[in-house]
Amino acid sequence: MRHHRWYLLALLALVGAGLVVAATADAARQARGVSGSISIIGKWTGGEQKSFLAIVDEFKKKNPDVDVKYTPGGDNTPQLVSTAVAGGNPPDLAILPQPGLMRDLARRGAAKSINFIKPTVLKNEAKVWVDLGTVNGKFYGLVFKAANKSTVWYNTKLFKDAGAKPATTFPAFLKLAKTLKASGSKAYAIAAADGWTLTDLFENIYLKQAGPKKYDLLTTHKIKWTDASVKATLRTMAKIVGDTGNIPGGRSGALQTDFPTSVTQVLTDNPKAAMNIEGDFVPSDIKANVTAIKDYNVFPFPSLKASTRSAIMGGGDTVIMLKDNAAARALVSFLATPQASTIWANRGGFSSPNKKVKASAYKDPLNRRTAVALATAKVFRFDMSDLQPASFGSTTGQGEWKLFQDFVSNPSDVNGIAAKLEAAAKKAYGK
Repeated sequence: MRHHRWYLLALLALVGAGLVVAATADAARQARGVSGSISIIGKWTGGEQKSFLAIVDEFKKKNPDVDVKYTPGGDNTPQLVSTAVAGGNPPDLAILPQPGLMRDLARRGAAKSINFIKPTVLKNEAKVWVDLGTVNGKFYGLVFKAANKSTVWYNTKLFKDAGAKPATTFPAFLKLAKTLKASGSKAYAIAAADGWTLTDLFENIYLKQAGPKKYDLLTTHKIKWTDASVKATLRTMAKIVGDTGNIPGGRSGALQTDFPTSVTQVLTDNPKAAMNIEGDFVPSDIKANVTAIKDYNVFPFPSLKASTRSAIMGGGDTVIMLKDNAAARALVSFLATPQASTIWANRGGFSSPNKKVKASAYKDPLNRRTAVALATAKVFRFDMSDLQPASFGSTTGQGEWKLFQDFVSNPSDVNGIAAKLEAAAKKAYGK
């Protein structure tokens, strides 16, 4: 009996040791996070790409056994993602510049639900952002990077030389442009080579001139693009894009200028223009050694009527999951945390819809100003073109992007462009 008892005790000891070893190995695996690979196609290039990869680096510290491959798609991201999905080889994650494509992919079953982070997102963000990522009651899209697009960036030296000050109303804005021109400076850097910048300009004017109710109706194509409110906005827009003597290179110069180039035309020590009308991400493409407030500053897009004075039009880049696996889930979960957003906030050119990101995270005082304005806006509308079918609102060489470029070529053709916009919208909406 003594021998049997000894064998039993020895066996229990071995089993116990095995459990300890297994538990230790499991703890070690947990400490190293998940494993696997993640392929991502995203719209972020240049400075934005570098900031996102800084977040990926932090993620990999907790998950060193995950290999992340990021492919920057820029403006061609919707086409790249759509083609990959159609070919049966989608990336694990995609970062889209518009919720419209996300909704389309969700309805087709190509996007995977990320309901596992919805409780976290609801705690951290305003409901409007959750609604943007929800399709048929399920959460599919995390708006990770938001943008206040109702901003005008300007070169302080050119303003000082002209004795000019930021304008609060549109008439004052046009007068400001004349003042700058009279001082020898071009007023506007227009990045018409990138059609999305022109949709932003139209939407800023439309929201402030036609109002949020009309904005919602046009966004969903419940009113036509030949509506009087659209034509009125085109006429207002023409006062900027048609002021060719106030644009570097005139009309052809605008059509050959992409967004990064338009930034360097203004936010530099050798400026070619005084103002750039674009989002709070503008500083991400600064190439020169210039300093916020001292060398460049920002003011809100000018008011067109009192009731919409504080209205803000903004955008956001949406993270979606096209393959459901542990590594992809882990990265999406990390992106939903304030820690991930704080990394980019510290680097600048970023606004987070995550309310848990502290204001102090925005080191650039101008970035902090625009981010806070976005969070506290009484009237906020998401970028219209990003909410519409991608074939109409966000595809290079067609739809709004192409037609607004045509408008820059001939800003007097208001009726013609409105009719073409309506025809393109009908086709995209299947009407």
